[in-house]
Amino acid sequence: MPIYEYQCNACGHEMEALQRMSDAPLTDCPACDKAALSKKISAAGFRLKGGGWYETDFKTGSKKNLAGDAAKSKSDKPAAKAS
Repeated sequence: MPIYEYQCNACGHEMEALQRMSDAPLTDCPACDKAALSKKISAAGFRLKGGGWYETDFKTGSKKNLAGDAAKSKSDKPAAKAS
């Protein structure tokens, strides 16, 4: 379930609420008891971390191993000579 941010237009109180996407937006402020809450627009709260797990997930056929193919093609090339 996503976390939504709300701000009261009457008193300025800010809060977060864990709600289903199908739930109706909250309207009553817990701080001043007025029906003045509005949803805030905010960034998603997750990061993609790791060693490339997202690069190979959900791919099929020849696109399955992009990281391995890139490493293999670099190792196939002859090394440049230092002068």
